[in-house]
Amino acid sequence: MRRLHAFHLSSASYRVRIALALKGLDYEYVPVMLRFKDGDQHRPEYLARNPQGLVPLLEDGALSVTQSLAIFEYLEETYPDPPILPRSAADRARVRSLASFVACEIQPLNNLRTERFLVKSMGVDKDAALRPWRQHWIRTGFDVLEQQLSGDPRTGTFCHGDTPTVADCCLVPQVANALRPDAGLDLAPWPTIARIYETCAGLPAFQRGRPNLQPD
Repeated sequence: MRRLHAFHLSSASYRVRIALALKGLDYEYVPVMLRFKDGDQHRPEYLARNPQGLVPLLEDGALSVTQSLAIFEYLEETYPDPPILPRSAADRARVRSLASFVACEIQPLNNLRTERFLVKSMGVDKDAALRPWRQHWIRTGFDVLEQQLSGDPRTGTFCHGDTPTVADCCLVPQVANALRPDAGLDLAPWPTIARIYETCAGLPAFQRGRPNLQPD
């Protein structure tokens, strides 16, 4: 039995939902409600499963895997068909680099833990300051990502070639975050990112991962 402990608006959870759908793998969805204060991620029963206190957590039988990028690797090695990484080492490195840039450099600056620290410990005004904070770091990341994607002939229909990979699994939730009202960005400055996002949005696997379709 596979179980995915996740929160519908968590972009890391969203990535893994897409990957599971691309692999055609069924799972039980276990909601973990993330809140600015007193979220389920801090409850003892969840921390007993995942001491990191983060989502997602994938349980596959007796095995538990945390961190979205590690979950991608586990899924690819355990359920290799259909693949979500290219075959050659060079292409796999590029895809991993793109995915890591989104997952490790853009998204963490806009996640709940970072913003909660800014408000609670640094005295930042939640309503006035967090929106421009989000916009700044997404713009900074997307400027670089657009250059990488538009300037590389290996970019195809998707981030890499004409088959979805883990890079697309990471890109789509980050774009969705950029389009939410609490960031409110227009994708016009990043046409390659916008094109790939729209292409992915039309695919059933990406649609099944959408936050508004989750049980929570």
